[in-house]
Amino acid sequence: MNILEIILNYLKQSSTYKGLFSVLAAFGVVLKPELSDAIIACALGVIGLIDVLINERKMKEQIKQNEEKISALNV
Repeated sequence: MNILEIILNYLKQSSTYKGLFSVLAAFGVVLKPELSDAIIACALGVIGLIDVLINERKMKEQIKQNEEKISALNV
């Protein structure tokens, strides 16, 4: 598995986006404290939107298929 495949795999996971927006929100709070409520609200909204848009069922099915392929290669 090359580095591009690993990055693309992570970009398909909602936890990656949640983590990125959480970090951005944390830095935003430190850099602009007068806007902290707006920054936090925006980050939470984006995280919620990501949860709505990413189809976890499809992701789980793809992961299961990949695991089956890997186990078939190991036999």
